[in-house]
Amino acid sequence: MAHRAVLHVLCVLGVFQKGLTALIETQHTVEAAVGDKACLNCHLIQSGDVLQVTWLKILPEGVKNLAYCHKDFGQKVNSDFTDKMEFRYAGLQNSSIVIRRVMEEDEGCYRCMFNTFSEGAYNATICLQLYELHGPFLHVRESTVVSCSATARPAPTVTLTVPHYDSTSVTNTNGTVTVTTTAGLSRLRSKNTQVGCAVRVLSGPQIEVSMMIPDYDFTLIIVSVVVACVCVCVVAAVVITLLKRKHRNRRSDKDSEEEETPQKAIKDTDETKTPLKKEENELRQRTSTEKDKNHDHPKPSSLEGRRKLSFNSVN
Repeated sequence: MAHRAVLHVLCVLGVFQKGLTALIETQHTVEAAVGDKACLNCHLIQSGDVLQVTWLKILPEGVKNLAYCHKDFGQKVNSDFTDKMEFRYAGLQNSSIVIRRVMEEDEGCYRCMFNTFSEGAYNATICLQLYELHGPFLHVRESTVVSCSATARPAPTVTLTVPHYDSTSVTNTNGTVTVTTTAGLSRLRSKNTQVGCAVRVLSGPQIEVSMMIPDYDFTLIIVSVVVACVCVCVVAAVVITLLKRKHRNRRSDKDSEEEETPQKAIKDTDETKTPLKKEENELRQRTSTEKDKNHDHPKPSSLEGRRKLSFNSVN
């Protein structure tokens, strides 16, 4: 990281530049997020007989040829970078390259060189500076604090769209910095306030997020809780009453069944005794019938027989 910073400073100061640079329009510094693409442009203001435009990467040990566009032979990208870069514009007055999926090894300074037939070379240097950004993350904590955080390299700028907020930063072991801004919801006086958070790294694009913060009326919350408790108590009382009534009805039905059971037993006893009574009645009827028959046809007694016998013997 240190040698890249030194290299960037040297590029900006023009230590590695040779030839005429005043006639080339370009950005001295291009910033890009890690993983995105970076576009490097060079435009030769003065028209001339340009034979070739060459793109180079400046390294501590020298320069490395990346690509070129020739007047007669066309454009060509070095075989080591065909998967990494391509020409966006391959003109002899206006040249532009795109570096895809930039990583830390792509950070550094690049040179565009316009080779003319009679006036020599015109060149300019562009330094690519990368940044890393994760976030922003906006959320409400414990219903009382709104916070927004972002992690980036270098340190990001994190702002909240509220009048007053606090900011803290923590440097991580991988070189990134986490910045967190917080504000109390008591500072948000209007109802249903929309809170926004904006994050920026270097001069890169600003990223914004927002969310609606509802009005936290604690009186209403307390009243709602009390009403809910009352409703629960009423429902519980109704349920208990119904259960008691159901239990009472069950006991009443059970007592009624117990009262009816002995009568049924007595009735059954009577029914079981009925055949015996019937036989006794029949026996009595037969006995009385026999008595009646004997009464209608009486047998002669032994005394009367002896009298008749005595009478006959006298005669």
